Amino acid sequence: MKYSSFVFRALEKPAFQEFLCWMLKTENIEEQMIRDVDVKVFPLRRKSGKGLAGNCDLTRGKIRLYPKTVKFCSIFKQKFGRKTLLAYAGNRARAALIHELLHLKYAEDEEKVRALARNYFFVFTRNHFTSSSRTLCVYAMIFKAEQLKKPP
Repeated sequence: MKYSSFVFRALEKPAFQEFLCWMLKTENIEEQMIRDVDVKVFPLRRKSGKGLAGNCDLTRGKIRLYPKTVKFCSIFKQKFGRKTLLAYAGNRARAALIHELLHLKYAEDEEKVRALARNYFFVFTRNHFTSSSRTLCVYAMIFKAEQLKKPP
């Protein structure tokens, strides 16, 4: 519950909301296409066993974001610390929401959605955070970016 509440507050921040408005306008995605964004309390697993960060129901305009497991958060916190966990959780949710919003326009093109999500998230992090090692580390964790020094 704490994870989901924290994520919801991270998504509500005015800087991120302004960024989303800019991104939607840039991509010509109408805000009316989005009826609801839910931050779930429990994680969701794919059939492959991997965790799901979010999903988008195009017909209903409903986006759901899912947290990591409590076990994952505990291990992550022990390894990287509380501040990095909080940065990871907020930014993972932001990246997931960007990704799912792009599915509203590019429903069937997962590769394009992933590339655009990576680019937009990079733009957001570059413009709204200092280029601290924590921010770059979190970006790499979310996107497993090997070429972090080369901007998209």
